[in-house]
Amino acid sequence: MRFFLIFLLLLLFVSPVQAAKKQSQTVLDAIEVVHEINKIPEQGIPPALLNDAYGLAIIPGMLKAGFIIGGKFGNGVLLTRGTSGRWNNPVFVSLIGGSFGWQIGAQSTDVILVFMTEKSINDVFEGKITLGVDAAIAAGPVGRRVEGSTDITLKAEILSYSRSRGLFAGVSLEGASLAVDDDADGAFYGREGIRPDEILKLGYGRLPIPARSLLDTLNRSAAKGK
Repeated sequence: MRFFLIFLLLLLFVSPVQAAKKQSQTVLDAIEVVHEINKIPEQGIPPALLNDAYGLAIIPGMLKAGFIIGGKFGNGVLLTRGTSGRWNNPVFVSLIGGSFGWQIGAQSTDVILVFMTEKSINDVFEGKITLGVDAAIAAGPVGRRVEGSTDITLKAEILSYSRSRGLFAGVSLEGASLAVDDDADGAFYGREGIRPDEILKLGYGRLPIPARSLLDTLNRSAAKGK
């Protein structure tokens, strides 16, 4: 009986750690996506858009798969920009969307959403939104110059991009749903039921190390882009 109780205690100790590993890897993958954004400003997401953005969602390795009926799903993080211009703590999100048609195979790609309004972020934090229904979304322009796409950037609340094999391109995600992943937040921050507004109030010293690294990477990138 004693050994059984010890085994149960070990399970209680290890399980949260194991659960947080998945979220930590997601954050590390998001950092790699940020590095890729910075590598090719002339062929990637326009720095001017990133500097003006209210928020940024990074969904690394989103999977699109299907046999006749296809679907898209992925997990990532959503960060907001504070009043000082620095990025706030990451909140975990999930992106799910479906498609119908003749298709075979699977494809993994990184998805980046650039939030151009504060309202669209608040709507996500309140539960979930359907892209193209609850928030206007458009495939984002690529490259350093964005003047030719002014009409797109003014009308869209969210600009969407995909990155595959090192190349960025605008991508249509209308109909997909974006929602806060409460379970992932709880596992990563070590507190079940933690809310997005509570995550944003956490001090830098209380953040898991991967989250600190992501913030440092984004804030350095923002400073260089000014």
